[in-house]
Amino acid sequence: MSPDVTAAAISRVVSPEELRAALQSPITDDDRTQTLELARWFTARYTTPEARLAYVRKAAVSLPVPGIALRLS
Repeated sequence: MSPDVTAAAISRVVSPEELRAALQSPITDDDRTQTLELARWFTARYTTPEARLAYVRKAAVSLPVPGIALRLS
């Protein structure tokens, strides 16, 4: 996903009804499996809290989102 597409998705305004529907829908088995696989990969790749924070700090700087300010220090 390109930075522009990511920024547009993050910045999109969601109606209360749309949010409610999304929160009330069950998580699919596929979504659960993919999320757990990603978490396992991430924690294996970045094995310490320091390494995880360093990754997040680097990612936050490299993919700025218009209108969102991150303070990671």
